[in-house]
Amino acid sequence: MLNIFYRKDGKIAMANGGKALKGLDLAEVVWMDLIDPSGDEKRAAEAFLGTEIQSRAQAEEIESSSRYFETDDAIFANTNFLTPGSDEYMMQPVSFTLVDDTLTTLREVPLRSFTDLQRRMQVNPKQYPSGFSIFASILDQRVDLDADMIEILAKEITQYAKRINQQEDINEDLLLDINQLQENSMVVRENVVDKQRLISNLMKSAKYPKDLEGRLNVLLQDISSLINHTNFIFERLEYLQDTVVGLINLDQNRIMKVFTLISLLLMPPTLIASFYGMNVRLPMIGADDPNATFWNWIIIIAVMLASVAGVWFIFKRKKLL
Repeated sequence: MLNIFYRKDGKIAMANGGKALKGLDLAEVVWMDLIDPSGDEKRAAEAFLGTEIQSRAQAEEIESSSRYFETDDAIFANTNFLTPGSDEYMMQPVSFTLVDDTLTTLREVPLRSFTDLQRRMQVNPKQYPSGFSIFASILDQRVDLDADMIEILAKEITQYAKRINQQEDINEDLLLDINQLQENSMVVRENVVDKQRLISNLMKSAKYPKDLEGRLNVLLQDISSLINHTNFIFERLEYLQDTVVGLINLDQNRIMKVFTLISLLLMPPTLIASFYGMNVRLPMIGADDPNATFWNWIIIIAVMLASVAGVWFIFKRKKLL
């Protein structure tokens, strides 16, 4: 799909498809938005711009030279936009191409930042006089959405902290949930840092309008505050993770303590029973034997109980129980 936004009678009009470019001039068009375009649509946009539009594979490159670079006629920038999933965030690469005052974007999926901006452009066209202003608005909208994601992460962390304080369901599943939050936080931070790098590179360029400098500086300040917030989230998640691991270890230690105590209590009786089993004849074992007496059985039980009480007393006195 190819959406074209161009100036007409003081407003911003919209057209669709590569054929609509034939009646337009580059100076009139402020934005061309390609959403999973066909080959014909992409070639039509490239012919209109007079330059090549990067492919999805190029947009996904992580090298700094691929994320932002300039030619004599154009600026090329690539970044990722986050979309929420069931348990984790997914990165959607977006490619930006700026030729003169015309912005061209290439993406594979619908994104909220673009949809909201296109709606506002129809209402307040004067706020978007050029492709650079639209580019800055997209980044501004994206940073706001990233801030919302960070706030959601902070609320989820608070809920997990309450569960831990109340000791509700402290198990391996809770530890895995915290680990997933850590992964999501890293993805959000990586995405925010990518925006910071992109804006910093843009401000070093001689092609961007200087009247956007103040707006871009504000964006950089917002991004810096988001990075600080994600750092705090990391520290908080590490603290929660250590707390959960400690509580699980304490629970396991209590279980092992019970088993160890039972084993220690049964060791003396087992030794005594084994010893007397070789030398004493008990009732109901060779009942016709005159040496089998009731008192032998009583004495063995008494000695076994005394040994158990002795072990218990020693460990209690040593404060090992």
